[in-house]
Amino acid sequence: MEPQLSHSVTGSVATVVIRHPAKRNAMTTAMWRALPPLLDALADDTGVRALVLTGEGGTFCAGADISTLKGSPQEAQRLAGAAEEALAAFPKPTLAAVRGHCVGGGAQLAAACDLRFAQEGAVFGVTPARLGIVYPASSTRRLVSLVGPSAAKYLLFSGELIDTARALRTGLVDEVLPVDGLDRRVAEFTATLASRSQLTQAAAKEFANGRTDRDAHWSGRAEGNGDTAEGVAAFLERRAPRFNWSLPGRR
Repeated sequence: MEPQLSHSVTGSVATVVIRHPAKRNAMTTAMWRALPPLLDALADDTGVRALVLTGEGGTFCAGADISTLKGSPQEAQRLAGAAEEALAAFPKPTLAAVRGHCVGGGAQLAAACDLRFAQEGAVFGVTPARLGIVYPASSTRRLVSLVGPSAAKYLLFSGELIDTARALRTGLVDEVLPVDGLDRRVAEFTATLASRSQLTQAAAKEFANGRTDRDAHWSGRAEGNGDTAEGVAAFLERRAPRFNWSLPGRR
């Protein structure tokens, strides 16, 4: 199978799958380049309310395909950084479903997601020190925001792999699931995300990610949009709410 990113949409949840099984789903230059436009298309799909990123088979992503670093490592890093930032900027909730190795560029992608659920036995590593690569400033700040300065330095300085217990303890992972429970939990949780107010989620994502100039924007969107009235009515009537507000397409 040629290395590729595939995607599907089930219900309101998009799933993007990293496929390069011959190299533990390592990302090629073409795959890095393909991710931002794919995310743009899914962001513009008003039927998509959440996104799952995962790897084919028993591995999430072992990082960048090292063979792509031989020619122009700076270009490969630039493409990886652009893909990471596109994922972080995706306007709807994102979740990394992790099995096996989540290392290097794979850890970058997982950290760029809003949430990370991992199967027991997964391992995580941030490995630029093994290759003499300077980790991007934005990626370093994102890692620090997840795990704190000390844990980030441990990962960056050593390049050591950590298990799911330590990843959960440091905040790199949000939930650890048994071997047969990851898919079921991800499906249940993303269904919950898809049922919630997208208005609330979109505003909360921007605020949580540090935007400080959008208070008026989101206050205006909230005023008279109908989601609040529907949420209150559903609560009082003891029924599931039917939220209608959705992010407009960007094209």
